[in-house]
Amino acid sequence: MSVIAIIPARGGSKRVPRKNIKDFFGKPLIAYSIETAKNSNLFDKIIVSTDDEEIAKTAREYGAQVPFIRPKELSDDFTATGAVVEHALEFYKNQGITFEYCCTLYATAPLLTPAYLQEGLKTLQNSDAHMAFSVTSIPFPIQRTFKITPENRCEMFTPEFFTSRSQDLEVAYQDAGAFYFENLTNKAKDIAFESDSIPIILPRYMVQDIDTLEDWEMAEIMYEVVQRKLKKGES
Repeated sequence: MSVIAIIPARGGSKRVPRKNIKDFFGKPLIAYSIETAKNSNLFDKIIVSTDDEEIAKTAREYGAQVPFIRPKELSDDFTATGAVVEHALEFYKNQGITFEYCCTLYATAPLLTPAYLQEGLKTLQNSDAHMAFSVTSIPFPIQRTFKITPENRCEMFTPEFFTSRSQDLEVAYQDAGAFYFENLTNKAKDIAFESDSIPIILPRYMVQDIDTLEDWEMAEIMYEVVQRKLKKGES
């Protein structure tokens, strides 16, 4: 079995400048994803795909490989992660190297622990699915959500649930944005959020997008909570 972890990390973050290598409790943010991947003992290769020489240098310092500098046309605000991953896999394919499994691991996942990566790969291997990826539950019932109209009024998406009790409504989940394992020998038959994928459920206190400075501050608070739980032997 051959497994690769690909960590996309471009240098052009605007809302949190230099986000991927910004100091987070004494280490660059990307270091946490690299170390989590290493400590999982799952991967034949752990690589960082970046267009930025400083990020590349930092990634190497923490034990990842940076076998190429990502081309500019794959490093703008509109490039999808899938194209970045495909570029990395094609790079190795051109060298005669292929992989059975690929894990796209985001550089902005300092709360993730190796156990969830291990669960993701094991679950995928024991299935006929194409993907296993991190998800978390949505804290408020989506059936009772509403939008604000152009007239500044409220309009429920599903008004038939207005009188329903929250505890009687089905729990909904969302993409946790941490990792995505793919079985490269088993092509996807549908989009990622459908029956071809297996959810690996993360607790909400381990999930935080980091796109703004407010997100960053929330991630710091949550990281301290996770570290306290780990010291107590909790997951």
